[in-house]
Amino acid sequence: MMCGGTSATQPATAETQAIADKVKSQLEEKENKKFPVFKALEFKSQLVAGKNYFIKVQVDEDDFVHIRVFESLPHENKPVALTSYQTNKGRHDELTYF
Repeated sequence: MMCGGTSATQPATAETQAIADKVKSQLEEKENKKFPVFKALEFKSQLVAGKNYFIKVQVDEDDFVHIRVFESLPHENKPVALTSYQTNKGRHDELTYF
């Protein structure tokens, strides 16, 4: 993956799920609702001064959100942060930069 460009879409891993779980409460607060399901399905990543993750998350049987999470460089010692999200997505909606 080149710096600045996004990777190809990949199936979510345990690490991807852990990253999504860390920002679940941030998304619930912004949307003012609780999600009964929060399952990462696939992701792209982007190297910047840290790493952006674009993650497709299933939040209900037929409801999906795309989240962008920023992970800072290790020496900065900062928690991951939800930086953007898109609601009303479907299972087959492509993950794109947003």
